Amino acid sequence: MDGLKDNKHTPDDLKIMQAWPLERKVQVTQTRIIEWYMRWGGQVYLSFSGGKDSTVLLDLARRCYPDIEAVYVDTGLEFPEVRSFALSKENVTVLRPAMRFDEVVRTYGWCYPSKDVANKLRYAQNGKQWAVNCLEGANKDGSPSKFRRSHYSQWAYLQDAPFGISDQCCSVMKETPIKVFEKATGKHGIVGTMAAESYRRRQAWLQTGCNLFDSKRPISKPMSFWTEQDVLRYLRDIKLPYASVYGDIAEDKNGKLYTTGEKRTGCIFCPVGCHLEKVNRFQRLAVTHPKLHDYVINQLGLRELLDFVGVDYGGGGP
Repeated sequence: MDGLKDNKHTPDDLKIMQAWPLERKVQVTQTRIIEWYMRWGGQVYLSFSGGKDSTVLLDLARRCYPDIEAVYVDTGLEFPEVRSFALSKENVTVLRPAMRFDEVVRTYGWCYPSKDVANKLRYAQNGKQWAVNCLEGANKDGSPSKFRRSHYSQWAYLQDAPFGISDQCCSVMKETPIKVFEKATGKHGIVGTMAAESYRRRQAWLQTGCNLFDSKRPISKPMSFWTEQDVLRYLRDIKLPYASVYGDIAEDKNGKLYTTGEKRTGCIFCPVGCHLEKVNRFQRLAVTHPKLHDYVINQLGLRELLDFVGVDYGGGGP
């Protein structure tokens, strides 16, 4: 396996590629970018969030094509430091969603505990029996399912929550503006997602590889076989500037790199997975950005959800 052809992969392929030295990953990723650029005659753009992964991707892409367009979706949900960093780059097109986040919450509800479970909860709260079946540990047709019982049943109680739960936030705030942009320009995107980030992204890459030329919505994911350690090593070794909210890149006694500030950024008001964090994002936000913490907890009403599920959010009372 030379890593230069895009076919279906096996889990062993992924392990091998993730173990490649960083220099080879850089070479293969840039090859993927060049293939993508040439296939579409330069009618491509790079999805740039201002986070550390897309910062590395932007650097890799612009070493190949200095004029490649970056597209930033200004949702109002990013750390101020990340937004400022993204907008400081040259040739960045700014998109904005049609709805504000507070309107999304009022209309659709919060996304929790994951997008997958929130999807089932959205339909269950709207009376769809197949979704109720899933949450109660059955298949959509009501037949027993061991997988669904282990995966969904623990969240079935949220069907009766006094607030809405939905997976629509990302679609409204991020995906729709990008799709409108693609339709208007005819350009095809390059994103910095990695298979190591989630089961869903891993499975998608195993099926399609990095460059999805023939899909309904063509997309390039040229860093799919990278890991967070690769990203941090790249940033450190070439001294590439990145958003200050991450702090410094340090190394522990076992040689593992980490950031002294935020580990990941993304949407700062998103509660997805916060119950799994030892010190969760809202507890940290109460210390680092108290005004934003007050806004999401008290003004937007996230307090109601977090109290309901028993997640501490710090910051004291209203």
